[in-house]
Amino acid sequence: MSSDTSLPGGRLSVWRRGWVWWMPFAAVGLDLIAEMALGGREPVSFLLVGVPPLAAATRGPRGTAVSVAVCLGLQMLMAFSRPGHFDEQHHVALYVATFLVGVVSVRLSSQRERAQRHLIRANSVAEAMQRTMLRPVPSRIGRVRAAGFYTAGEDGTLVGGDLYDVCETPFGVRAIIGDVRGKGLDAVQTVAAVLGSFRVSAHEWQDLPVLAERLELSIDRNGPRGSSGDPELFVTALVMELTGDSVRIVDRGHPQPIVIGPHGARPLRTVPGLPLGLADLSLVPALTTAHRLQPGEVLVVYTDGISEARNADGVFYPVLERLGEHFRSRPADPDAVVSFLEADTKRWSAASEEDDQAVLAMAFIQDARRRRRTSPFRRLTGAGPAG
Repeated sequence: MSSDTSLPGGRLSVWRRGWVWWMPFAAVGLDLIAEMALGGREPVSFLLVGVPPLAAATRGPRGTAVSVAVCLGLQMLMAFSRPGHFDEQHHVALYVATFLVGVVSVRLSSQRERAQRHLIRANSVAEAMQRTMLRPVPSRIGRVRAAGFYTAGEDGTLVGGDLYDVCETPFGVRAIIGDVRGKGLDAVQTVAAVLGSFRVSAHEWQDLPVLAERLELSIDRNGPRGSSGDPELFVTALVMELTGDSVRIVDRGHPQPIVIGPHGARPLRTVPGLPLGLADLSLVPALTTAHRLQPGEVLVVYTDGISEARNADGVFYPVLERLGEHFRSRPADPDAVVSFLEADTKRWSAASEEDDQAVLAMAFIQDARRRRRTSPFRRLTGAGPAG
């Protein structure tokens, strides 16, 4: 009973296989032990008819066919060792039954392998789509260091309803993080519409509120809203621009940003507007807030899959408090912040979360000449720049 491990993914070590893989061997071994223990007084070869289905669960058609041949051979050998039993009608019926069960098992094994190959291809396509839609966050873009992570809430999926992106534009480094109401294909289609529009419009529109309006227009034109989609679909989002030493933010109903620095963690005040897709409900335009980031400070934005993760007592994950406590005595940088949030929310959660989770962390890269000009000695003595 050889195994077929030709499927994508490589060959597993023999000793790392699951117990199901060993079941055909165990069944044959037990049958042989029983045959020797009973001295051929009982027809234990009837038990071998169950081996081909066990083989079909873990082996390919070739390995399953080999198990059928082995079982038929053992049944005939055991019957032959008992005079007058080899061609007895019950044993002949057993041979036929084992053969028919074996044919069906080979067929099932073939279908299982096709399903596995289809699943592998589907996962590859989903992963490619995720990498296209949610591109890896560059560690450095312009004068900004960045890091991020994304986890889909539904088991077996790679793409969900959260989104983020960072790009360098003529107006500075711009970023977006958002959360689509709902799940499924409508959410994925909306994520594609928003990110596609952001990657084009971020380079063309200088005014951040206008950029947010372009994203909203893309939802109306390219999203699944309308008679065939969800008429209540919307996206909470933060649209950000980092330039100089400041960050400008347009808040469209998203969780508040947090800044982590040498003095702990603090929330950034924003002026929340209606989520993208609901602007028609208000005549008040979106407002921009600006904040200066001090040297060493990290801007952190996240989706509600982080802040609404619950522990065993049903308590929401306290993002601000956990970040402040963890980075009170250690320096913060985007990679460290993202790694901490990813691991800490998993520890906090009582069970696997059903909501998507996304985090984006950014910080300015301090120029060496700028640090010399603002060194503590020069600030105290009033000395000007060297040179």
